[in-house]
Amino acid sequence: MLEPKVKAGSGEDPMLRIIQMEEIYERIQQKANALEQAISEYEELQSEINILEAYYTSQDWKDDFVMEEKGEIPQGIQRGILSEDGIYNLLEQNKELMKRLEENNE
Repeated sequence: MLEPKVKAGSGEDPMLRIIQMEEIYERIQQKANALEQAISEYEELQSEINILEAYYTSQDWKDDFVMEEKGEIPQGIQRGILSEDGIYNLLEQNKELMKRLEENNE
């Protein structure tokens, strides 16, 4: 963590202190607003994550995976969803993120 250039009660020029504190305040406020927006947007994705998880645990995903292994999916179609590790890791990452959010709300 960076130490502030000016510490409260340090006897430094009050105008410099006010300017520095205002810069810190604005930087923190901007990041806090951006984080709050990102969290809201991510929370809104949870219904889609539920859909993705249901697909991943379904027979449809297994059938699609077999098609991929047989080379039956055209080259132009993206197929990252059929990567076992990719989708599993994404779902686990989501669980960890949601756990962190819940812990921070307690």
